Amino acid sequence: MTGVDGLEFHHIGVACVDIRAEASRMASLGYSLEGVEFSDVRQGVRGLFLGGQSPRLELLQPLDGAAPGVLTPWLKNDVKMYHLGYQTRALIGAIERVRACGGKLIVPPVPAVAFAGREIAFVMLPNRLLVELISAQ
Repeated sequence: MTGVDGLEFHHIGVACVDIRAEASRMASLGYSLEGVEFSDVRQGVRGLFLGGQSPRLELLQPLDGAAPGVLTPWLKNDVKMYHLGYQTRALIGAIERVRACGGKLIVPPVPAVAFAGREIAFVMLPNRLLVELISAQ
């Protein structure tokens, strides 16, 4: 099986109960806030990015008062690092190539607040690793 060309690593997604508390803990490892906190009603999450270290982290927590959502299974099972994010210049092509390698489309392309409205999609690899594909355009 060959890999998917044209992917550039962007971040590790981290499920949190409280992104501010988590950011404070990560500061001890040299991480600092990168950009501003965002809320994405469509995905039911609040988040922020941390940089200053490698890899970049995207801390996400459920929106206040939101019904159980995308983070619920991860938080319920105490899974912190739950997805890898990759940018691509050709989102649909990347999805098709991942699917050809046995991946399953979990969330079709949708605009994302975290990326100024650029589209994202989530695919599950055969090894049960969740991957976020982010349109670079």
